[in-house]
This record gives sequence, C-alpha cells and structure tokens, in this order.
Amino acid sequence: MTDSKRIAFLGGGNMAEAIIKGLLREDSGASLMIAEIAAERRDYLAKTYPGIRVVENSAEAATWGDLIILAVKPQQAAGVLSDIGNSAGAGRLFVSIMAGVRSDSIEDALGNGTRVVRVMPNTPALVGEGASAICAGRNASREDLDCVENIFARTGLVVRVEEKQMDAVTGLSGSGPAYVFTFIEALSDAGVKNGLARDVAARLALQTVLGAARMLAETGRHPAQLREQVTSPGGTTIAGLHVLENGRFRGTIMDAVEAATKRSRELAGK
Repeated sequence: MTDSKRIAFLGGGNMAEAIIKGLLREDSGASLMIAEIAAERRDYLAKTYPGIRVVENSAEAATWGDLIILAVKPQQAAGVLSDIGNSAGAGRLFVSIMAGVRSDSIEDALGNGTRVVRVMPNTPALVGEGASAICAGRNASREDLDCVENIFARTGLVVRVEEKQMDAVTGLSGSGPAYVFTFIEALSDAGVKNGLARDVAARLALQTVLGAARMLAETGRHPAQLREQVTSPGGTTIAGLHVLENGRFRGTIMDAVEAATKRSRELAGK
C-alpha cells in the first residue's frame, strides 16, 4: 500500500495531476510532494491542492520522497536525472511515466541497483477511467510492481507487460485518446453538416461513443459481433461502413498506432 510512503512527483503536468487525483481519493495529500519548474503551473497546483507541498527543485523532492514518480517530458529526462543523481539514495523506488525512456537508461543515470518501474498511463486517468501498462526494470521486485499497480489502479485499468511492448502501448492506449477525440469531433461535425444544431450533434456524438464503449465492456462480446447487430442488409449503417472501408478507416487507425509506436522508439534512440 502507499499510505506509509512519501511520494514525490518530478513534473506536475496533466498526467501527474491525474495520478494525484487518484491517490487523493483514498490517501492524504500530506504524503505527496510535487516538483514543477514552471511558476504558473506551481501556483495552480498549490492553489488546487493546498495539502500538497509544491516546490521548484527536483532534487529537493527526490530527497524527500520514498517513491519518486518521473513525470517530466521525455526530452527533459536527461537533465532531471542529472539533477537528482546525488539524491537517488538506496531504498527509493523510481516510477517513470516518460514515453520512450527505457528503464535501463534511468538505471544507468542514477547508478547500479536503482529500482525502476515504467508506466504508460493515458489522460482519461484524470476522470478515473485511465488505461495504464506497467513493466519492471532490472532491479525492481514483485513487491515494487504490486505497489505501482496499487497506485495506478486508482486511476483506472492496469495491465502488466514486458518492456519491449511499451512502445506499442504508447502508440495504442497512450496516444489513443487523441484518436478517439478526433473521431468524436468528426462525428459531431458530420451531424452539423447534415443539419443538426452544434450542441445536439456534440451530445449525440459523445453519447454514441460512450454507449458503444460501455456495451463492449459490459457484454464482453467482440466488436464485430456488436457491429453486426446494427448492420441491417441494405440499410443505412452498411452504406456508411462501405464509405469507411473505401477510405481505409481501419487501416488508417492501424497506421496511426504504428506511427506513434515508431515515434516512441525514436524517443528512446532505438
């Protein structure tokens, strides 16, 4: 459990905030600290979460915490790891949510024996509906994985994968919400194009996606089976699906996931 641990966040962006919200559903904010370099963001976090200490210096937070969540952008990883190198004392567990940054690069930067668990969460964690994949570094124990899973379970679904699969996770669930948002926006625009008021189209588009996802979750059936239920011979749905097939809808989605996966590998220098 996390109740007895002091958790320090290095980086206070949206994903860090999502995790914090999950923790605050059960834990006291007194066990949390955030290091954030941007003054405006620090002010926001301090006002929004008055029970949490917000500081500017990463090394200060790393020294204070028992469990350190690395939540900065991948391009900032080298600088932050260098800043906290002397603060990474024995016994601390480092949890990285930095896309594309491999656990061995963190271990090498912080010294042999450093315990690292990588996590790829996504932004729906902000509303408790996230999807997170976790994997262990060379020195992390089963207990470390259990601890991290307990933290991220408070923000939604958690699955365990091998590290070699993390780039694909990044391309699928990490970037996936952006694909879904774009699809909902397109559905709404199509409704407006065909005569619906903007607010009506937006509400219908959102509920359509939400309801379809809930059907999948609650029935456990294959998406193709549920699709067939609304696809009558010679009807409206098959006419629309024909256009999607001609436009390579499924192929385009697969290409998008592959492109994001490739970019994740590039960030890791692979």
